Amino acid sequence: SRPLSLQRPSFCPAKRLGEQPGTALPAELRGRGVAAGVAVLLQASTGRILLTRRASTLSIFPNVWVPPGELGGGGGGLKWGCWLLRGTPNPLSLLAGGHVEPGEELLDVGLRELEEETGLRLEAGTFSWRMLGLWESIYPPVLSRGPPRRHHVVTYLLLLSAEPHERLEARMRPSESEVSAYAWLEPPVLEAIAATEDGAESLGSVPGTLPATVGVTELSGGSSSTAQLPTTTFLSAAPAEGEDVERVSTGTKFALRLWLESLG
Repeated sequence: SRPLSLQRPSFCPAKRLGEQPGTALPAELRGRGVAAGVAVLLQASTGRILLTRRASTLSIFPNVWVPPGELGGGGGGLKWGCWLLRGTPNPLSLLAGGHVEPGEELLDVGLRELEEETGLRLEAGTFSWRMLGLWESIYPPVLSRGPPRRHHVVTYLLLLSAEPHERLEARMRPSESEVSAYAWLEPPVLEAIAATEDGAESLGSVPGTLPATVGVTELSGGSSSTAQLPTTTFLSAAPAEGEDVERVSTGTKFALRLWLESLG
């Protein structure tokens, strides 16, 4: 099997802290541990993958599209007394240790987060799975929005369901405290998302083969409604400076590239 990949964005603020004279991590943040998150790329038998938009009230990456569980429910997760910004042991060795609950496996964490955020419970025998890779995520993602306040190593898991997305969606009961919308995206849209480059100044453009809009389900006040979002929303790049925009997270694009590679 191929080695597990660990990556971080090219514009990672950890790198910028070391490059810019006079910048340093505030004292109150230096002792904070690294949180480990588990994200689930759930692929239905129809080939579609589920992405969710994080609620606007969340303190980390609000209004950003991610797979369920990307940051362990909004910033919880596994914590150690170490800081990757300052040079620590191999993150792979960290992830082999304890979890949110003692003895809990990564798959168990992913399945639990999937159920907590979307209401979906996957029974044994209805899916297969494998690890895709590891992503180092820091928030805020650029120094122009302030010094790092949260630090995660996210493990991306691919879950291949034997059920079509229509059947899975019928059982969904998303938590509005964490999810404000969701979408089952088709492979052509997912491929276009994976091809976008974050840190660029311009927003994404829609290839001629893609539709102008994507169907999503919006959640509000305990009810849901279907809507159409411009495809450019999903192809938007993370701005190098200034305020963030509604987009797909950089780590999700990394995971989608690994998913595409796994297809051969």
